[in-house]
Amino acid sequence: MEAVGPDTCGGGDAARGAEGWPAPEARVHFRVTRFIMEAGVKLGMQSIPIATACTIYHKFFYEINLDAYDPYLVAMSSLYLAGKVEEQHLRTRDIINVSNRYFHPGSEPLELDSRFWALRDSIVQCELLMLRVLRFQVSFQHPHKYLLHYLISLKNWLNRYCWQRTPISVTAWALLRDSYHGGLCLRFRAQHIAVAVLHLALQAYGVEVPAEAEAEKPWWQIYTMDTEIP
Repeated sequence: MEAVGPDTCGGGDAARGAEGWPAPEARVHFRVTRFIMEAGVKLGMQSIPIATACTIYHKFFYEINLDAYDPYLVAMSSLYLAGKVEEQHLRTRDIINVSNRYFHPGSEPLELDSRFWALRDSIVQCELLMLRVLRFQVSFQHPHKYLLHYLISLKNWLNRYCWQRTPISVTAWALLRDSYHGGLCLRFRAQHIAVAVLHLALQAYGVEVPAEAEAEKPWWQIYTMDTEIP
């Protein structure tokens, strides 16, 4: 399989533990998921499809050794597959051209020559491989809807002046997006990730939830109860 990205780096021989990937692999995954996010934005993808692409990528390399496949090819196929899963279909030609421009800024779109068709075939073949490796389980529950619900609730709790002068919402969304650089999406439930980024955003600005000291349970424990948001 051929890809437009730089050569694969990082040693995949080290065993993966419960805490995630070894440091060399983590650096590779960080760079590649950054590529997924930036390419997704340039392709006009929404937040959920981009999150799905990152999750597919991480889940694939949780099952497969990093040295086995070009991570940037897997990333391109993840974008393509996520577009199908989330019904925001992308053309392989657009993915190839955006990826080529990412690695070669200012370059022209690729000609429809043998190299282009080889890349296209590689993306399609890699997509089929990923589906088999992941046993066609490529639909995920993301923290986004939970975080939205929590932010609306928190806005009603806090003094409106406090809410207006501190960018809690913007910071929480940014932290959630950054969480997809690693494998948190595979290790924790969507509700827990959502409340964690919200808690960190509040800590960053020194904002306290009203009546927290008098409450029987911490506010975050109420949010993490086993409830589903439709």
